[in-house]
Amino acid sequence: MAPSVADIDQSNTQTVTSEVLKLQLKDDSQNKQQDKGASYPAYLPYFDVTEKFPPTEIFEFSDPAIGADPKKPHLFFTGDVKTNHLSPYIGTEITGVQISQLSKEGLNELGLYAAERKVLVLRDQDFKDIGIEKQIELASHFGKIQRHPTSGNVKGYPEFHVVYRDATDNIFREYGGDNRTNKTSWHSDISYEKQTPGTTFFWILDQPDVGGSTLFSSQVEAYNRLSPEFQKRLEGLKAVHSAVYQAEFARKRGGPVRREPVESEHPVVRRHPVTGEKALYVNQGFTTRIVGFKDEESEYLLKFLFDHIAKGADFHIRATYKPGTVVVWDNRVTTHSAVDDFSDNVRRHAVRLTPQAEIPIPA
Repeated sequence: MAPSVADIDQSNTQTVTSEVLKLQLKDDSQNKQQDKGASYPAYLPYFDVTEKFPPTEIFEFSDPAIGADPKKPHLFFTGDVKTNHLSPYIGTEITGVQISQLSKEGLNELGLYAAERKVLVLRDQDFKDIGIEKQIELASHFGKIQRHPTSGNVKGYPEFHVVYRDATDNIFREYGGDNRTNKTSWHSDISYEKQTPGTTFFWILDQPDVGGSTLFSSQVEAYNRLSPEFQKRLEGLKAVHSAVYQAEFARKRGGPVRREPVESEHPVVRRHPVTGEKALYVNQGFTTRIVGFKDEESEYLLKFLFDHIAKGADFHIRATYKPGTVVVWDNRVTTHSAVDDFSDNVRRHAVRLTPQAEIPIPA
């Protein structure tokens, strides 16, 4: 097994520009304290305002789950594998499987199971300790990994999206705003890309003892709950998904904007290429308007859909984290929200690898 990145010398991990230090509002001594306190300092958020990416280009994509054995013999290959469905519509907890040990066929079946169950919570994984290159290799099986235009990444590895909060750094709360009655923020990751994410990997490095979970919603069941006539009205509509606010927020803080923000039009109802299921594809985080509707019409419809998704507790789950937990979900058929319910002085440190999939297929 590759050595844990927690054990590798990371003395240069946080060598950043003065602009970055101003962005993070920490002096050198505070940075060193942060490095010492984090269990995996190699994955601390790295911001470089000089880092630039070219515009994203369209690439050919074929979902590896297409043609995977529906019985999943390479995923459930031993009698030690146990599954526990968290709800009828979404979410399955799995023990007895190591993602790092799966064959190509096993990974294909993992992708199929993620599409079917929407969210997989895999316990007791060695994934966080197998090394950065191996993590990228496994996630890349499911598509070209998106390089986030504004978030903290891992120095030298822009494929990582770093989620970090401690007593002195809470950029995500700033992004959502403090003047709110609740802190949930339902979204589907980077839905503004032309090719939106599919099978996505997320794992915790430092976790509060209580709290810090993630809410997930099934966009398939959200669609199924609508009346047939309303479903027909939504099919054929397109909505704009925008990265503009995200980029403006980064610029306002003096952070990096590695490429100019994009806006894409996607179907309001999309079809999954593997399961064939129809799913709503709008989210409060990035969807700004319905194409062809006047402002009031668009606002009215989107408010209904956003409320419908957020209030559907009977097609939600709450994914909880333990040491070694990896959550694998399909961004095409889910929305999610972090749960900011833990003390401000507690560290929460996680990373995400986000393979991009097909251009959304209209229902």
